Amino acid sequence: MSLQSSIIANLASVQADMNYLAPMLERPRNYTFEPPPGVPRSNTINEAHRVPIHDARSVADRVSLDANGFALVNHRSAVRDFFDDEEVRRVYYPEVERVVKQTTGAYRVHIFDHTTRRRVDGAQDRSDAPRQPVQRVHIDHTARSGPQRVRDLLPDEADELLKGRVQVINLWRPVKGPVQDSPLAVCDATTIDLADLVPSDLVYPHRVGETYSVKYNPEHRWFYVPQMRVDEALLLKCSDTKTDVPARFTPHSAFLDPTASPNAPPRESIEVRTLVFHR
Repeated sequence: MSLQSSIIANLASVQADMNYLAPMLERPRNYTFEPPPGVPRSNTINEAHRVPIHDARSVADRVSLDANGFALVNHRSAVRDFFDDEEVRRVYYPEVERVVKQTTGAYRVHIFDHTTRRRVDGAQDRSDAPRQPVQRVHIDHTARSGPQRVRDLLPDEADELLKGRVQVINLWRPVKGPVQDSPLAVCDATTIDLADLVPSDLVYPHRVGETYSVKYNPEHRWFYVPQMRVDEALLLKCSDTKTDVPARFTPHSAFLDPTASPNAPPRESIEVRTLVFHR
């Protein structure tokens, strides 16, 4: 359930801009690669809204994936180099599977990809730049695309798996910390209205995925983990086929923390995306 206003009022917070989807007539679309000549990489326009972003660490014992769409967990990884994909798959994937199973009670977790990010100034002008923090309010999957990922990735088992509850859950953590530069903020999923969510195309070379862009709503309540450490991780629920839980879709975005030191090291992080199965 939503956190009580009296609790929120007593939390430390920062005021920062969140980039929401501006009103548009077309269906939002973003390319993950260089689009055809004359086609813009994205047809969306964002509009910034200044919002309070509250201290999630102070309410970590009061929030959960089903009640609010996110959870903060303590976890120290044995990975030495998160930018080594082989080590991540060999060492980190089993760690993530254990954390997600323990947190959700699921009987099976299927990890389908991960992304490492390292913020680089001027990255938009460099083709060789690493993936950058996404400073736009969004949700990675929708009510349609969550189940579709099961069909895409586990086609022989999909019909049986989709008879049960299926979630898409991300696990996000800093690679270096404490994080000051471009921290991740998550929105309490119980404060959104389904009308805030706009299905949007994410165009890959061989398929078109669907995400939610998000329209501004003053009821949204935002949280982040100040000075997040490398032994902490955020779980966020992107989609859930169970319709009677308070939290099904969790908006999130990186943001510019106005309290960060101008000399703060650029953010480095990793997110792992999982399909989570319940009987």
